[in-house]
Amino acid sequence: MSDIVFEIVKSLGVLSESPKGWRKEVNLVSWNGRAPKIDIREWAPDHERAGKGITLNEEEWENLKKIMTEE
Repeated sequence: MSDIVFEIVKSLGVLSESPKGWRKEVNLVSWNGRAPKIDIREWAPDHERAGKGITLNEEEWENLKKIMTEE
């Protein structure tokens, strides 16, 4: 099985932190050399390991922001 390569291009914010130091973060991440996408997932304190998460392209990110601000 091949290794997954990632680069956190830009940190956009931290949503929460567990007592063990894992943080749920919103970042702009490039996975396996692809174009960066918005990424929401938990990260170990050293960013060496990541939990399950989701990635969103720009259109999906804009739609999510719109949904979250609707009343």
